[in-house]
Parts: sequence; C-alpha cells; structure tokens
Amino acid sequence: YMWRQEPAAISLAEFAASLVDKEKGVAGAEAALEGARHIVAEILNEDASLRKGLRQIMFDEGIVVSRKSDDAVDEQEKFKMYYEYREPVRGIPSHRMLAIRRGETANVLYFTIELEAERAIGYLKGRVHKQPGDWTPHLDLAIEDAWKRLLNNSIQTEIRLELKQRSDAEAIRVFRENLENLLLAPPAGQLAVLAIDPGIRTGCKIAVVDETGKFLEHGVIYPHQPKNDTTGAARTLHALIVRHHVKAIAIGNGTASRETDAFVREFLQQHGLNKVFSVIVNESGASVYSASGIARQEFPDLDLTVRGAISIARRLQDPLSELVKIDPKSIGVGQYQHDVDQRQLQCSLETVIESCVNRVGVDLNTASWALLRYVAGINERTARKIVEYRNDNGMFRSRVQLTAVPGIGPKTFEQAAGFLRIRDGDHPLDMTAVHPESYAIVGQMAASLGMTIEELIRNPGALERVNRSELSADVYTLNDILEELRKPSRDPREQFVAPKFREEVREIADLKPGMVMEGAVTNVTRFGAFVDIGVHHDGLVHVSELSNRFVQDPREVVRAGQIVKVQVLSVDPKTKRIALSMKALQAPPANPQRRPGNKPQPTLDASLAALSDRWKTR
Repeated sequence: YMWRQEPAAISLAEFAASLVDKEKGVAGAEAALEGARHIVAEILNEDASLRKGLRQIMFDEGIVVSRKSDDAVDEQEKFKMYYEYREPVRGIPSHRMLAIRRGETANVLYFTIELEAERAIGYLKGRVHKQPGDWTPHLDLAIEDAWKRLLNNSIQTEIRLELKQRSDAEAIRVFRENLENLLLAPPAGQLAVLAIDPGIRTGCKIAVVDETGKFLEHGVIYPHQPKNDTTGAARTLHALIVRHHVKAIAIGNGTASRETDAFVREFLQQHGLNKVFSVIVNESGASVYSASGIARQEFPDLDLTVRGAISIARRLQDPLSELVKIDPKSIGVGQYQHDVDQRQLQCSLETVIESCVNRVGVDLNTASWALLRYVAGINERTARKIVEYRNDNGMFRSRVQLTAVPGIGPKTFEQAAGFLRIRDGDHPLDMTAVHPESYAIVGQMAASLGMTIEELIRNPGALERVNRSELSADVYTLNDILEELRKPSRDPREQFVAPKFREEVREIADLKPGMVMEGAVTNVTRFGAFVDIGVHHDGLVHVSELSNRFVQDPREVVRAGQIVKVQVLSVDPKTKRIALSMKALQAPPANPQRRPGNKPQPTLDASLAALSDRWKTR
C-alpha cells in the first residue's frame, strides 16, 4: 500500500489497523506502520539505481572532513594540518588522501565524508514519490530513516574505497616513475671504485671493486672523532688507490658523509690525485641489500657493513645493475608506499624494472642472475642456470651459445637474445640490440654497400646509401635495425654528472635562508620534489616553487636523480624541515601564465564600458 502509492477503498491507517496481530508481534496500527517504513527503507537501501545516484552526488558534492582523535598522540605534529581539515571529495589530491589515511591508521585522525542530509533526502524523495496521499508522511519518514540509518554509512564506505583506489593508483604511478628515473640514472661506467660507508664511532668502512664490479679488498679508517686518525686514514686510502688503480671514490650519503667528503677532497688535493674524483652516492637500500639473501650468496664471508660498501661502489658504476638486487620499496622513492595495495604495487614495480633492464640491455658476461632474471623470457631459474654455465665454461662468445644453457629453448632465446649484449664476441652484431634473426638483413645491407658488417657498424653514415627496396624485411623491422646501427650499443641513459655540494654547508644548522645550493632530486611527489643538498635531510621544493609558470604536476619539471639548483627559503631545525625554491632562481616570465580556471577579472571601468557598448548596439 505505502510503496505502491495508489488510492484505495480504505485509508492507510485503516489498512494498518487490519494488520494488527499480537501473536506475530504487531501490537497496534502504529507498529504496523513502523514495520512498513522499515521495509521501505530496506527496499531503498538495496536499490542499485538509487545507490548509484547517491554515490555520484556524494562524490560530486561531498566533503572529506578529518579531525584529531580524542586520544591522539602526535608529538612531532606530523598530521597537524589535518586536525581540522575539509576538502571536496572530487578535488582532494592523492597525497593528502594518503596522509589522512595514514593519520587514521596511526590513531591520530579520524575522517568522514559529509554530505548535507537535505541534499540526499531530497534526491530520494524526487525518485520515490509518485503522487501525494496519506502515505506521503510515512514515505518521508522511511526515506529519512533509510538515509541516516543505512545509506549514509554504506555510501561513505564505497566512496572511501573509491578514494583509496584512486589515491593508491596515483601513488603507485608516482612510485613507478620515480623508480624508473632512478634505475635509468646515469652510470659512471667501467672504472675501479673505492667506496666509503661513513661512520663516526665505528669508523668508515671501505671496499674496492674493479672495473667490472668484482670485489677486491676492504678495510676501515677512522678520520673522525673520537680517534681523528686522519694520517692513518690517508695512508690507507693512498695505498688502495695505487694498488688497484682506483679512478673514483664513492661516499655513502649517510651519517658523517659531508665530513668524509671534505676529508677525501683534502686528501686527493694534498696527494695530487687530480685524476681521481669523489662523489656522494645515495645509499638508500644498501643496508637492506647487505642483509639480503642475494648479498649472502655473493659474499658469504664478508660483514654486512662491507657488503653495504660494495653496493655503494657498484651503484656508482651502474645504478641499474645494483638496484635490481634491492626491494624497490626499500629504495626510498615511493609516496606512502606502505599504505597502498601491496600486490598491485609489487606487480607494477616489477613491470618497471623489466622495462628498464630491457631498454638498457644486459651484458651476458658480467650480469648477475639478479639482473638477468628481468630480461624478457628469462626467469630466476634460467638466470641462475646462465650464471652457472658461465662459471663452468667461461665467457660467452656468441648469443647462439646461449641455447646450450639448460632450460633455454628456441622460444626463450627468441624473446631474450635482442636484449643481451656480448662485447668483443665472435659476431659484431652481438654487441648491439639487433636480434639474431635480423643478422642476415644487416649482411645484405653491408654487401650492397661493398662492406663487411664490422665496417658498416664503424661507418653509420653509409646507412644513408642503403636501398631499402632491395632488402627482404618490412618497414618497421628496417627502421628498428637502421636506428640501432646509427648508434650501435647506445646507452639510453644520460651522461654521469655529480652534484656539487657547498663545502661550508654540512648540517641543517649551517643553512641560512637565501643560500643557493646544488643538489640531487631524490623523490618526486604530487606536492613537490625532495632534494638532497648534502645536509643529511632532504629539502622540499613545493610544487608552487618549482617554476615561474603554473605547474600542474611536478613531474613536468623534475625527475628523480636530476641535478638542480635551489634557493633556501626557510629552515626548521626542530622538525628538520627545509623549504627550497627553484622558482626563485629563474627570471620572471615575459607572459605570466595564470592557473587554469582563474580567469582575469575585468576592472570596473572596463565592465561599465562593455555594458555601455552593449546598450549602444541595441
């Protein structure tokens, strides 16, 4: 009766009275009406169409409201800005949503999604009411009950889930791009490196690796307090540099890194070692690697600290080859990485690693199994088999030799061969990205030009004389081959450049507003970029300080690993917060860009003139 909303011979009150049955728990007409209202409320709650409409309204007009919990403990006031915070659901960015969720997990905050009850109830009334009658007041009560008791909380839950999925997806995308930039960071190349893992009380751990990353020797020096043995430290460094023909010194950016850097620079100058350069290297994840199963397999007899120093040295030589051994979540380039869907995150990060490894290519004779496992077609098992075969039979001389490895069949070879490199092998194309199945085409090119393949590789300018119509290959394959032969064995990564930190600035206390610093971008988020300026704590360049033009996304301007110049805006030694600006060092734009949506407002005189002109035309 109530739901049909159709006039009947008897009134709603009379119909309700006819349903009284004390044995069934219906004590009176009012109880019957109350029961009917509850049934209507349940019908509304289960109506998919109504829920969809309410969900859209809450998404469009709802407000995320966060407040401080009554029993909150937030000594460092990490979540202070969210103690009383409101922002529209539709516009809240992922990093703020993630911060609120983290505060809720830490029992510091609680948040709700608020929507004016009148708006939701009005929508329901518009969808439910067909015509007025004595049922109308009861339907209104049922609608109000459905919203307050059932729909509000459940729709909130759905919106919270949608916000989580949206912020998770954005955080994972940010993590992916940061990781990609870090993995593709410029390598210093094949040179002997002496790495120093700085320390004060326990000394600085040293490890030396050769041009291929092979571990040679380790030791400890004590150039800092309390021993201050700079003479002994200099003697040890000099002996190692001479003995192993060291070309670079890599210093981990942890505790005492700036003090160690200053000592090393002075040492190099005093000993006239101007052909040896030193650089501070991001050591994030090195300690995780040193305690990992991979590190134990590589160096079972070495201490964790020595393994960490070896990782620092290799990271300077080739960041990609070393970082693939470390769980990406330990590298420190994620945005709230521990708060997002871990399975989705892991899958996404593995895809990025595979993409980077295959884009750069892998040296079949020097790569570890940890790197080989990311090559297309190769898994951990076959990667280990390749290394075992190499250890037992010596260096690979050709790509075809890979088929002799147990577990490498024709299909695996077809997938992997183009991404594997062999330097100084039997076939000159084995050092390029040209797939073995295309070697015959390159042979045709060389023959048509009266050259050998080796001569063609050494003279890429000759490729312009190739007559494509004579070659038995489709246009896409030819384009790929020609592109590779123009720059054979090219590395897509940029040339290595180290940031130059200011000598007189080593701690936060040394920073002063107005200082101009050089640093390396360590992390890029939706709200800005973190930059290592050599004081053990990264500074933040807020998105509004990245450029003198409007920036929608920080990744338009900076990327992880990039060397940038910044100006110090403010320093808070208590909270270790450093505000930086790149915009302050840029010239004002000739034509300033306005934020999209903020249209310039006409002056009063201009508005009156426009109105006057409009009336004149009538």
